[in-house]
Amino acid sequence: MQCDQCSRLSGFLQSLKSKHPDYHARPVVAFGDEHPEILIVGLAPGMHGANRTGRPFTGDYAGILLYRTLYKYGLATKPESLAADDGLRLLRCRITNAVKCLPPENKPLPQEIRQCNQYLQFELNEFLNRNGKAIVALGLVAHKAVLMGLRLPSKPYSFGHGNIHTLSMKKTIKLYDSYHCSRYNTQTKRLTTEMFEQVFAKITSEL
Repeated sequence: MQCDQCSRLSGFLQSLKSKHPDYHARPVVAFGDEHPEILIVGLAPGMHGANRTGRPFTGDYAGILLYRTLYKYGLATKPESLAADDGLRLLRCRITNAVKCLPPENKPLPQEIRQCNQYLQFELNEFLNRNGKAIVALGLVAHKAVLMGLRLPSKPYSFGHGNIHTLSMKKTIKLYDSYHCSRYNTQTKRLTTEMFEQVFAKITSEL
C-alpha cells in the first residue's frame, strides 16, 4: 500500500525511514482471515511495533494482550505476534487500524482520520459483503472511525468499555467497544486482562 495524501504523516515516515532503514515505515495494511466474522479496529501503527514490522499490533507492547486473548479464544494459531513472517495465522478474524500510518506521538489529527477513512470504509464494505458479524473498536478514535466508515451518526452509539451496539444496514452486525490495549491502559489498570477477555468471551459466545 502506498499513500502520501497526508503530508504531515508521509513526511514523518520519511524522516523515520532515514533513521531506521530497516523499518516498514509505510502504511500498514490489515492482517488476518480474508473472510472474517470479526473485524478488530485499532488506532494507528505503533512506532516500534507495526511501523517497524509491517503487521498490525506486532512487535510492541500493545499487541501482547491482544494476540494472547485471540489465541485463548481460538482466533489465532499462536499467542504471540513477533514478526510479519513468524507463521502466525488469524482464524475468523482480521485486524486493521483507523489510521494506516504512524502519527507523531501516536495522535492523528482529525483531518488525517477523515482522510484515511476511505480505506477503512473499503475494508468495512468488504467485511459486510463477506462473512462479517462483529466489529471490535479498540478505543474512542476507532469507535468513531468505524461509524464514520459505515456512514452512521455517532450520537446514538456512545463509546464505553463493554458497550455493545446493534447496527442495522445491509445486514445486522454488532459493534463491541473496548478500551485500547495500550501499555498505558494496561499498566494503569484502566484495562485489565479480565476486562479485555470478557469482550472476546462475549463475542465468541454470540457468534
